[in-house]
Amino acid sequence: MNMSALCPLALLLLAGSAPAQPGHAVAVSEGPLVMRLNKDEFRIAFGVQGESCAARGCHGQIRYRVHWRTEDGAAHFEAKAVNYAIVPRSGRTIAVDRQYFDTAEGAHTTEVIAVSVEDVTVTEGAAAPAS
Repeated sequence: MNMSALCPLALLLLAGSAPAQPGHAVAVSEGPLVMRLNKDEFRIAFGVQGESCAARGCHGQIRYRVHWRTEDGAAHFEAKAVNYAIVPRSGRTIAVDRQYFDTAEGAHTTEVIAVSVEDVTVTEGAAAPAS
């Protein structure tokens, strides 16, 4: 992947970070990073900070909302979720979600307007293996 081509297209949206809810051990540490890969294909990356998970690890889900629009100006929003896992002795990780935003299967060039974190869940211990 040519990272120099992605840099001008990467947008840092939603200033600030999402604090963990009371009792949670993790938080999204920065605003989400949005990278355009194609006309309607994006990667959305979240930095996850969980120092209290460093001993045993933890895993959970980031629920977020994306506001986007097509080239004709029609605005849309979608609720999405991405899983994360912090391995023992780490205390942090990143979670990257692959998304397509369009109303006609790649017929439009779409624009992500904003990404907001709605909730961050956490479960103590290493994540169960994917099946």
